[in-house]
Order: sequence, then C-alpha cells, then structure tokens
Amino acid sequence: MGNQVEKLTHLSYAEVPTSDPNGFDPDDDGPRIGVSYIFSNDDDEQEDNFNIPPDNHLPNQEDKPFDEQNELECMVYYREECVYERNIRAPEMINTYSAESLLNKCRPGDLVEFVACGQYPHWAVYVGDFQVVHLHRAEIKNNCLTEASQGKRGRIVNGLYRYRALPPEVIVRKALDQVGARDRDLYWRNSECFAAWCRYGKREFKIGGEIRIGKQPYRLKLLFSEKKSHVLEFQSLEDVIMEKRRNDQIGKDAVTQELANHLNSTNDIKDEHFD
Repeated sequence: MGNQVEKLTHLSYAEVPTSDPNGFDPDDDGPRIGVSYIFSNDDDEQEDNFNIPPDNHLPNQEDKPFDEQNELECMVYYREECVYERNIRAPEMINTYSAESLLNKCRPGDLVEFVACGQYPHWAVYVGDFQVVHLHRAEIKNNCLTEASQGKRGRIVNGLYRYRALPPEVIVRKALDQVGARDRDLYWRNSECFAAWCRYGKREFKIGGEIRIGKQPYRLKLLFSEKKSHVLEFQSLEDVIMEKRRNDQIGKDAVTQELANHLNSTNDIKDEHFD
C-alpha cells in the first residue's frame, strides 16, 4: 500500500478545518487535528534536483542560499513526552557545512541532514569510509557522502529525536542490510523515517507502524516566537513527520503566511490567540 497510491495531502492550512491559528476552535477546548498522510507517497521524488537540468531550476527557491533563520522551530509530543525538538539556537543546528567538511565530523551511526532552500531535507546514515546509506527515489542506496549531498549543505542531527539510540555498529548494520530495497519492499515514507528507524529501531517510523484510530496521541507544536505557537494533533508519528517536513520545505515565513491567509488577514493573528 503506502507508496503505491496517489498523494492525498493538503496544500495549505486553509484546506484543513480550523478557525484559530493556535489550534483552538471557539467551540472546542482542544488542539485542532492535523491532516493524515495515510495515502501519501514518499517525498523523496520532490526533495532534491537529481537529474534536473540546470535550466530547469526554480530561481526563487533552489538557487537561494539556505537560511537557518527561516527554519521553523518545533516540538513533537507523544502524549506528555517530548520526543523531538528542533531548536535553531542549538549548537548542532546553528551551522551547516559543505559535504567535504562533514566528512571530518561524521562518525559511524550519525544521522546527517542535507538542506537547501525550498526543498525537503534529505536524511542519511553515515556508515563509515566516507559512505552513507539513504532512501532516495524509492530505493535504499549506499553512496559517498559527497554524492548523496548533491551539492547541498549538511549537518549532524543526532540530537533532534529524544529516543535512545542503538549502538553505532547496530545502526550501521541495520542501514547496510537494507541497501538495494526498493518499491514494494520499502517500509519508510521518506529519507528521514528510514534514517531515524536505523538509529532508533522504532516501528513508529515505518509505514503503518501505528494504527490510526481513536484519539490523536501526537502533538506538533510550531514555535513562531516565545509567545506565539500553533498546535496540531496527529494519530501517528509518520503523519507528524510528513507535516513537519512540509514546513521544513516551505520555511517559517511561508508557514506564517499560510496561517495569516487562513484568517483572511495578518491582523487577525493576535497575541491572545497564541499560547
């Protein structure tokens, strides 16, 4: 199932029922429910410009330098436990590096995130000897780190998820064991889900790893400032990751504008509407 069917996803917050940018409706006292990505393909086909001729670049996005200040901070909660935090002021998030520089920083078992303006982040597992294993275009591949980066800048992101990591040798073995898997043999929606599964071994990162019924146990809290945030609820970690990656792709400014457009005017977003 999973990546064999057409995408079904929202293009903006206006397409998901809600009336308040903080995720609280007047007639309800709980966060609004986020979109489910149960019918979405993986986003690897969109997350880079593999094999795209230079003349076909989008000048307003891909050719812009990556701007860490346009990253949207967020936190993911499973019930009351924080399982993920993206803090752009954290030491590992402040700087990005060229692929060549990353080679001197990576250790086997590290998670590497390649980033570029207007594109989905691409994740990989460093397995040693300048090699990474990653999910790219519906196949698990073993490539040189510089080749997998496709010219993007990157950083080590071991600290984003708060799960306990497996031993480095286990992480590397899990990644290498999957090399060559493709199409219907894949169990991960995107490169982040695959890389995180290798490091933490949790079934929640796999397609269908959680049953989408009943109350939404996951909350995605988008942090616009110290006083302004927006909360979404999801039934699975997989859905949270898909929404988080969409926000990573379009950037903080675009997400803010989506929320403003949903209320018809930026003036409708007031401090008292937020946490």
